[in-house]
Amino acid sequence: MSNRFIGARQTTLAREVRLTGTGVHSGAPVSLTLHPAEANTGLRFLVTKRGRVVAEIPASVSHVKNLTLCTVIGDETGVTVGTVEHLLAALRGLSLDNLYIEIDSKEVPIMDGSSAVFVEAIDRVGIRELAEPRKYIKVLKAVRAEENGCWGELVPHTGFSLDVEIDFATPVIGRQRLAYEMSPGVFRHELSRARTFGFMSDVEKLWKAGLALGADLTNTVAIGEDKIMNREGLRYNQEFVRHKMLDAVGDLSLAGAPLLGAYRSYRGGHRLNAMVLQALFADESNWTMVQAPRTKPARATVAHVPAAMAAAAE
Repeated sequence: MSNRFIGARQTTLAREVRLTGTGVHSGAPVSLTLHPAEANTGLRFLVTKRGRVVAEIPASVSHVKNLTLCTVIGDETGVTVGTVEHLLAALRGLSLDNLYIEIDSKEVPIMDGSSAVFVEAIDRVGIRELAEPRKYIKVLKAVRAEENGCWGELVPHTGFSLDVEIDFATPVIGRQRLAYEMSPGVFRHELSRARTFGFMSDVEKLWKAGLALGADLTNTVAIGEDKIMNREGLRYNQEFVRHKMLDAVGDLSLAGAPLLGAYRSYRGGHRLNAMVLQALFADESNWTMVQAPRTKPARATVAHVPAAMAAAAE
């Protein structure tokens, strides 16, 4: 296959993946199953209760309900799923297009605070190409969002690139900036293991608000007054900005298809990432949907409907 046609077809998982963990904010146990899906399904959360689907929520910016400390999506009935960004980053980062994400809680498990566990789980089962060509959202005009001195923008680009800058008053972080032309290899090696982080000074306030109840040193880089509290230290040079970039990959996946555009942000976060997508879709002249050139068809995956979904249809 020539370089021009790499990634030309849609993908799904070769077989299902099951994971368990804890919600970082709720502290509650979570079971998560990633099911292969047919072409043009997209990424869809199936929220279950006692083994039956009670909501199906597309991973779409139009379904964003809350952006306080994490990204929360939901439906019109009030069912929500939070902390979706690290899982979605792994899926988009590895170029997975179609999945049913079955979950029995209101929050995706935090695992180790990065996308690494999700990447490892995907690698265990593999990715299967489907016969249908991949569709992309092509940015046609520059769009920008600003709030309280923070800003983000998307501009036309032939691929998908990220340029992210953060600036924190603490000398433990300071000002950090990284830029990458994104690919599965770059995501896997440069971003996937970067962990979420928080400040020890905020812990009591978060607990009182019912947040960060599942956070600890196994899933969060904890920042004290002048040092990192985790005994093992950092996994990467500039791990903090790498995690912000990981978050951006996950949040921008809520476009609903891979982006052809260059994203740049300064002191951004979940809210700003969503605001840029909202600005993009506010005017139909800002973007268009394009399709990869057709190549020799691959053997399509047989995508099974999750059992819980079948039960709900009975």
